[in-house]
Amino acid sequence: MADAAAPNADRRSADRLLAVQVLRALAALMVVVHHAQYDAGALAGRLGLAFAPSHLLPWLSGVDIFFVISGFVMVHASRPLFGAARAWSIFLSRRIVRIVPLYWGVTTLYIGVAIVLPQVLNSGWPSLWQIVASYLFIPAMRADGAVQPVYSLGWTLNFEMFFYLVFAVALALPRRHAVLAVSLGLALLVASRALVVWPLPVAYWSDPIVLEFVLGMGVAMIRETGLRLGGVARAALVIGGFILLHLDLSAADGTALPQFIGYGGPAAMLVAAAVLGRPNQRPPAVERALVAMGDASYALYLLHPFAIRALREVFARSPLGGWLGPWGFVAACLVAASLLALAVYQWLERPLHQFLRARLTSRRSAGP
Repeated sequence: MADAAAPNADRRSADRLLAVQVLRALAALMVVVHHAQYDAGALAGRLGLAFAPSHLLPWLSGVDIFFVISGFVMVHASRPLFGAARAWSIFLSRRIVRIVPLYWGVTTLYIGVAIVLPQVLNSGWPSLWQIVASYLFIPAMRADGAVQPVYSLGWTLNFEMFFYLVFAVALALPRRHAVLAVSLGLALLVASRALVVWPLPVAYWSDPIVLEFVLGMGVAMIRETGLRLGGVARAALVIGGFILLHLDLSAADGTALPQFIGYGGPAAMLVAAAVLGRPNQRPPAVERALVAMGDASYALYLLHPFAIRALREVFARSPLGGWLGPWGFVAACLVAASLLALAVYQWLERPLHQFLRARLTSRRSAGP
């Protein structure tokens, strides 16, 4: 999902956290694997092939990693804004410029495809309110009872935008007080579910998954103390985080932990490993490639279903399905989705973001 655009005063500091971009790339690719396996199963059924999905990791926990990263980046990249005049306005305008254009474009594209090919809608045509709510990041109920936007991947952005609003209000306070206020506010909101039956959209926003933003903010505050870990300690965090994810402690069984602990805890370990090291000024080629993929991770997250569905039809209607099989299809989806995301980021998302940020800067400079 979307990465924070750091303020100018903190630009170089934020840019040096290359490991965060690497982690963002891995999280996005995990989500692609999760969704590609569904289509691989459907493809295998059409071709009469066997397919056993991978349970090496809970692949959708890439979203939990994104949420923890978001909590970290908001604190890290907003250091000059805490306690500043009109900080909330500056922060929200930057978040809107970063999040809205691509998401609105993808949502509009999806609606357009659905008009031409209505069979892509598994839940029926959305109501006018659901369409409006999707563009406004307001959780709304679909015809089948699920609380999701028109373009279902936007469910994560409904949580992100809510977090941004809460964070923006707290920016009036000094950094430590702001982080504490946001953390307590989100914790109380989640705890209130035991006492109050909230209507939408509050019921949606009070999901315990919002506490993963708190975990990310906590990692940011630890980094602010100046703590830096050596390579062995960071490697231990990475290995431990992936082992805990492999154990799938948030699995749907009677002994499962809450998601923000079972997935959010390991995600926080991975983020801590990424940000508590010393800057690497000359990263190796593989890391540079993953950093580029991390830059395009928002486009990868939003656009990968289009690549997956298109490839499924290609594999089903050509010899590729029989030659490469379901897992060859999953590998092809990773490549195709990555190339699509890199192209969209380079030629659309990045230029548009730079243009809109420049317009915001010029408007503030021309203001009183």
